[in-house]
Amino acid sequence: MLPTESADKAKSFYIAIIFYKSSSDKPDYQPLYQESFVLIKATSLKEAKAKALNYDNNETVSYTNENGETITWSLQQVVDVNSVLDDDFDSSEDIVDLYARHFRNYEAYQSFEPLLSKEQFE
Repeated sequence: MLPTESADKAKSFYIAIIFYKSSSDKPDYQPLYQESFVLIKATSLKEAKAKALNYDNNETVSYTNENGETITWSLQQVVDVNSVLDDDFDSSEDIVDLYARHFRNYEAYQSFEPLLSKEQFE
């Protein structure tokens, strides 16, 4: 596709779910995981997937925390990229559906979702 063809196509919104893991140089470090929902504007699902993968290249970071430990967040997987359910953001509605996913095992979901178990994390 020529660059001008892409520019001429209308862009739509897509949601990417990107899964990260933290690691550290500290021997007894317990990893923390992050699931990010990223809104992407693209002309196609294929372009949105490419943008999701490229977005991670800019998001993998390392830093030194207040205890002098190096913490690194790195991509584990782009879990999903899909069209938003309703991309009418100029609507007069107070709520706009963006993404939905389905699962069968609520107990498994609850076991890893800290907000459902009321776990406090630092």
